Amino acid sequence: MRLLPVLLAPLLLGLGACRGLFGGNELPKESPALADMEEPLELQGEPDDEAEREALPAGAFSGVYVADARESLDAMLDAPSGLRVERVVENSPGEAAGLEEGDLLLTVRTPDGTTSELRWPSEWRAVELAQPPGTELELAFDRAGADLDAKLTLVPRVRPGERAEGIRLREELRAGVVLRSPTEVEARAAGLAPGAGAVVVGLAAESPWRAAGVRFEDLIVAVDGAGVPHPQFVLDLVRGAESDAKLRLAIARGGERLEIEAPLSRRESETSHVSIPLLFSYEHERGESETSILLGLFRFRKTAAAWDARILWFISFGGGDADRLEPVKY
Repeated sequence: MRLLPVLLAPLLLGLGACRGLFGGNELPKESPALADMEEPLELQGEPDDEAEREALPAGAFSGVYVADARESLDAMLDAPSGLRVERVVENSPGEAAGLEEGDLLLTVRTPDGTTSELRWPSEWRAVELAQPPGTELELAFDRAGADLDAKLTLVPRVRPGERAEGIRLREELRAGVVLRSPTEVEARAAGLAPGAGAVVVGLAAESPWRAAGVRFEDLIVAVDGAGVPHPQFVLDLVRGAESDAKLRLAIARGGERLEIEAPLSRRESETSHVSIPLLFSYEHERGESETSILLGLFRFRKTAAAWDARILWFISFGGGDADRLEPVKY
């Protein structure tokens, strides 16, 4: 009986090494972050262009501040429909028109007879900038399920609008890109309304867009001929494109307009584990691997910086990166 613990020890070690014997860990539900994503430090924040923004033509004023109508993460996966009234300034044209916080703006009709659907906040700002003071707008909106109409007359804006908070979005499945919303100065310099467009601030080393010629700080103004009203619009098109699709990107770069055919890719797959109970097991995850053979009789582990090996459960050796660089001849 005294020999029982000694005999069981190798078996228990082997079972520990063969983790797949009684079932593995739960499968991940999301892909890991791209290891080769590059986001230059100087592009982590927005440009300091507030003085330039305040010098821009102010345009007309409605007193109505709007936001994305989609409130839940699930809803964000669908195309927007309508704009939620976030705030109505006291004594403004919006208040005179009877609009209230929580209303859902659906369409706007301008004096030339054009009726436009409202989905993105930049589309409302485009109306305020394009129409002169004194213009009467016809609005269709929803209030608690009831369809209503209103007329709103724009007035001169006496000071610049509030600076919108920038957003930053990542796409790591098919393009390997990070986008941020342009500042008002960047957007209007490219002929866009505030909030429209998407600035490239991150690219994976293996991004198909990088290979096609997309560069850091490129401002995407249109995709497949459709203007970009918000960075999310670009990601929606990437997500919904066919597997072999190429997106036609219209880009503003340093005062020039370029058109780039940007292909899409997909995530590579790799073997993460193999297990033959009691005989062999292999696991690989995010740059770290472990191999075990014959109840752990031999084990080898490796990371990007170090490795170690163990034989007969008690003989071990290993190595890895030193704390210095090799000398270079020049």
